[in-house]
Amino acid sequence: MIPDDSNVPADRSERRPVAMRGYVISADRTHHEIKLLDLSYEGCGVETTAPLAPGERVKLSVLRRGGIDAEVRWVRDGKAGLVFVTQPESEPKKFAERKSDRITTAAEVTMRRLGSANYRLTVSDLSPHGCKVELVERPAVGERVLIKFEGLEVLDAEMCWVDGYTAGLKFERPMHPAVFDLLLARLRG
Repeated sequence: MIPDDSNVPADRSERRPVAMRGYVISADRTHHEIKLLDLSYEGCGVETTAPLAPGERVKLSVLRRGGIDAEVRWVRDGKAGLVFVTQPESEPKKFAERKSDRITTAAEVTMRRLGSANYRLTVSDLSPHGCKVELVERPAVGERVLIKFEGLEVLDAEMCWVDGYTAGLKFERPMHPAVFDLLLARLRG
């Protein structure tokens, strides 16, 4: 897949072979069908007839998996290597001041991106206003998700920040203090 070893960054993580269909969307909003050939947390290899160029910024959209910004690293013989871009370099991370302290915890919850299936993930800290989660899929900042703690109703939440496969969620409506205290007691019990 990779043209030669000189194009492979020394610190690139191992990629796993996959076979997924999707699209690459160019800056001019043209869509080109792709076949995802391999995948890692940092990037992927694709097969496509799209006229891609190294350094070009694109959006990679895989069917039923969502989309992610990427940069083309290399192109050769109908194949290309993409590296995922989590946040534009010119945009510094902006964190809103928290409304309450976070409590360190390790809880399993169910999360669902709109239009996707549920999956389990771990919450590593929690407050009545939001939480930090370890992700399975990487959603976009501002994306709305549904999160469910065992024994509570589903909470609407918004992705406030995403850093690799960790993200901060802000609940649409804060948990009532009594509900939050009961949840903490259950998690610690």
